[in-house]
Amino acid sequence: MARRPLPRILSSGSASITRSREIARTAADSAIDVLHPLITITRGLRLLAGAGRQKWAATPKDRRGPTLFLVAACVLVVALIPYGSFMALVTVMCAAARKGRERSPVRTGPNEAETGRLQALYDALVPYFSTADDPSPLFVHGGDWDQVFSDYEFDGDGRVSRLRVTYPAYFTDSEAASRARIEQLLHAKSGRGREYRFSWDEEGNQLVMSVLGALPTSITAQHFVTAPGETVLGFTDDDAVQRTVPVSDGDGTRDAPGVVWRTGARTTEPHLLIAGQPGSGTTTLMRSIALQALQQGDILIIEGSGIGEYACFNGREGVLAVECGPAGALATLEWAAQETERRLIEASRARQSGYAVPKDTRRPLWILLDRPSVLGHLAAVGGGPDPQELLQVPLRHGRAANVTVVMTEQFDSLDGLSDTVRTHTRARVVLGHCSPVQIESVLGLEPHTTPTPDVPPGRGYARLGAGPVLRIQVPATPDPYDDTTSEAQRRTVLGLLPERRTAIEATAPAPVAAETVTASVALESVAVSD
Repeated sequence: MARRPLPRILSSGSASITRSREIARTAADSAIDVLHPLITITRGLRLLAGAGRQKWAATPKDRRGPTLFLVAACVLVVALIPYGSFMALVTVMCAAARKGRERSPVRTGPNEAETGRLQALYDALVPYFSTADDPSPLFVHGGDWDQVFSDYEFDGDGRVSRLRVTYPAYFTDSEAASRARIEQLLHAKSGRGREYRFSWDEEGNQLVMSVLGALPTSITAQHFVTAPGETVLGFTDDDAVQRTVPVSDGDGTRDAPGVVWRTGARTTEPHLLIAGQPGSGTTTLMRSIALQALQQGDILIIEGSGIGEYACFNGREGVLAVECGPAGALATLEWAAQETERRLIEASRARQSGYAVPKDTRRPLWILLDRPSVLGHLAAVGGGPDPQELLQVPLRHGRAANVTVVMTEQFDSLDGLSDTVRTHTRARVVLGHCSPVQIESVLGLEPHTTPTPDVPPGRGYARLGAGPVLRIQVPATPDPYDDTTSEAQRRTVLGLLPERRTAIEATAPAPVAAETVTASVALESVAVSD
């Protein structure tokens, strides 16, 4: 069958049709450019009319009459004013042009760069969240990230600040090593130098990664509003604790989430251990605790380093002793052990006789020991006993006798702590830059956040007993006698210190008091045995 030739208009007129289409498209674009102001004003008038109808429908019926009368009066006044109609028309046109202008569309999804980051994260997780036997895998090479990333946010630099990952149910999320691999991968791919929190929902098979902001360092030492037996160690994230503490921050006052440590006869964590590197803020935290303890009881300060970081407490009301040498430290610790025994005996006698416990046994006694490893080394050189042996009685029986022990030690000397110290100091604080392994060795649990390489002094982690690991920022409590301390902070710390004792009380030798207490305890022991 012979083929019929194409019509002339289809074989030879294709160029004319293409040229006509281009002319029509150009004419349409030119018309739109010319009529664009009219289109904008028309759109604006339509939007204004719709807004007016909605306003009129929302007006109650009993107010429509006065409203209509007010509008008519305004129209009459405008009509009577010279050039009023022209001005009203110009005003309406300007309002319509403003209302009808085209606005930039709101971006609802990630841009090209953000999509590339999400795809890179997806491809990096494929080897960890996929197996060859999975019939319908969530993670496959070349797959789509939108199936597993249900929630994501980006910061101003285009880096991921929040990400929700849905992973397969067969992933071993109950094993710490498996979780650590995923956290390390997401940390590296999302950008280093920031602190990330990883929340694992093992029941729902979801992982939420979020970037945490830096804790504020502007809170300084002050009189915190707490109940008796409560000490503010520092401040943490808003969603980490259920209690806030009113604090003075700068020129104002606000409520900050505080890490509150409870001591006394009913506490489960009666003693505290602080670990950190040099310059991490352990001494700052010790000074902050001492200032708060002086509001309710008496303190003994034993400084193993002998630098004189606690010289501002010497001779103050409530400060029983500030010792730096090994001989004075041993004598003070021996007196503290005997005082603990005396309090136990007095309290036992009062309860057996049916009387109230004496006030002197109910007044809290704090033993603040800084760097006991140095004192132990000096005592070993001199042939004396280890100071940690004298702490066994306050550590074991301090909760019943209202005696609290707070110790600070550096990481390189933690191995020298005795088993008694490790067992009874269940409240722990780690300050300064340290690895997750070091944090776990002290707190007994890894943090849910990634430590940052650069941290300010007083920044670390805290764990009270079997509770969760919390980020913490210690209130700034510098040495007021240090030349590098600012004048404002110097006045703040000096204002919190109690008044100095009288000359006679300040110069009373501590060994005499220790001998007196020793004799009284011996007499009481004989009386009890009789």
